[in-house]
Amino acid sequence: MELPIYELQISDDLNDEAEVNYVALVDRPAIQRNWNAFKDNVKFEIQNEEKRIISGPLMLADTPIYRNDAQHGEYYVVFSKDTVFTIAKKFFKKKYQANVNIGHDPNNKQDDVTMFESWIVDKDRGIMPMKGFEDAPDGSWFGSFAVDNDETWMKVKQGDVKGFSVEGIFNYTKAKTKEEVMLDSIKDILKSIK
Repeated sequence: MELPIYELQISDDLNDEAEVNYVALVDRPAIQRNWNAFKDNVKFEIQNEEKRIISGPLMLADTPIYRNDAQHGEYYVVFSKDTVFTIAKKFFKKKYQANVNIGHDPNNKQDDVTMFESWIVDKDRGIMPMKGFEDAPDGSWFGSFAVDNDETWMKVKQGDVKGFSVEGIFNYTKAKTKEEVMLDSIKDILKSIK
């Protein structure tokens, strides 16, 4: 059985509630509710122990992520590189750089963990993935965070938290199958030769 794939999207409208509004430091993927949280084997790395910097991918573009919930059953979700770009831009426009928690717990906000650098992979522009993640697709979103709290820093060093997981509300759109994409391409070619 081939599982359905949904493309998750947001608009660039700042008043639309569909957005990524938090980044969690997590040890495993969160339980899904009316929002989604993603990690799935994506770990950050300690970039500078003295300065307490952690860096890694926040979102991998065009990469299917397995989900299973009561509403949709088993399925995959994917973020296009255009959607990842819109998410990152809206995240910064709304000044969410300090919205960090541990384990998707809204009562465990980390006021002392702040994103200070962010980039989206765009090889045509010379913006590459960070070392160790060279296979990240174009459009993937990376970030670096300063961890200025001793307790949180110990969780990082001990491996209690191992990755980033974005939180947000998204619009679900059924993604086209490979066959549908191919048929659309053929139709476009046929239209161009008329």
